[in-house]
Amino acid sequence: MIVGRVAASVVQRQVRHVTPVPARSASGLVERVYEQVAEEMRLVIPPALMHSPSPQVLAAYWMLMREPLLVSGTLDRGSKEAAAAAVAVATICPYCVDMHSGSMYDLAGEHDADKISADRFGELRDPRLREISQWARGAQEAPGGLPLPAWLTAQQQAELIGTVTAMHYLTRMVNVFLASFLLPPGLTGRARQRMKQGLGRLLRETLRAHREPGRSLELLPDAPAPADAAWAAGSPYIAGAMARAAAVFDAAGERWLTPTVRAVVSGHLDGWRGADTGISTAWCEELLAGLGPADRPAGRFALLTAVSSHQMGDETVAEFRRHVPSDEALVEVAGWAAFEAARRLGARQQAAAHQAHQETCRPGAA
Repeated sequence: MIVGRVAASVVQRQVRHVTPVPARSASGLVERVYEQVAEEMRLVIPPALMHSPSPQVLAAYWMLMREPLLVSGTLDRGSKEAAAAAVAVATICPYCVDMHSGSMYDLAGEHDADKISADRFGELRDPRLREISQWARGAQEAPGGLPLPAWLTAQQQAELIGTVTAMHYLTRMVNVFLASFLLPPGLTGRARQRMKQGLGRLLRETLRAHREPGRSLELLPDAPAPADAAWAAGSPYIAGAMARAAAVFDAAGERWLTPTVRAVVSGHLDGWRGADTGISTAWCEELLAGLGPADRPAGRFALLTAVSSHQMGDETVAEFRRHVPSDEALVEVAGWAAFEAARRLGARQQAAAHQAHQETCRPGAA
């Protein structure tokens, strides 16, 4: 009992900028989500805690992650964890790199896990993991990235694109709301490997447990499938999660952001193909130049979350909160921005897969 309270206290302290709902005092939808998370992950994990100021967004996050990544589908968990770790590398989320490469220590071995962490994907020994992780690393660059592995079935495509889409959402949120590192950043070499070995053993039960699909969908009402989630058609459960989540995030954006701010963020994301913004945030200030003074704090916070979350500074959060002080607003605006970026990635993968299929079927194609 004491150990459980200590663990809960430690994970709660990893959350920044908002005050999470403690598991012991949760009620309503938050309590229902926490119960599922604790049952399947052994505790209420920090990513769930950081979403808790908004019950609807908490439920949307959980189903986005659970249905493609955690559920026992047709694609093995090791492949999905490799994709998740690759996305964390691409979005510069050290916390998520540690978590998902630690999972790979148990599922795929230390060598390939460490190569993904080091952004050396071509050196993976397992050819399937190498192909999947290289695709996931560059997925945000579509149509310029690698094509989806050709051997994937429709359901496996849905699971893999769903995992990568969910991770593009989650890594942005983690960069904003959680401590930068899961493991002590000063660890190197064998000490770091031993920590990851321990993490892999700790996660083993949750990584290998059988989970039925669809359990999380009961948390939110049914919603119409958005056109940009056609890639999820291979799995009705992943499609259901995307539809429900999209409805929640669309409503959150409308609730807190003016149409002008939403148009600036969405317009930039429509043309953005994952290019590194560099160390300067001048690009962001240029986009904000046309906004009025009241809209700029929200616009800056949303743009950085969507495009360059690892550069989010405390002053940007504080400026937003001077205009809209609630924890709920902060989580919901960040969630909207992160999801806007992630959903476009999934849609582009669907378009790229369709184009590749058309070229394959073209008369005279090899």
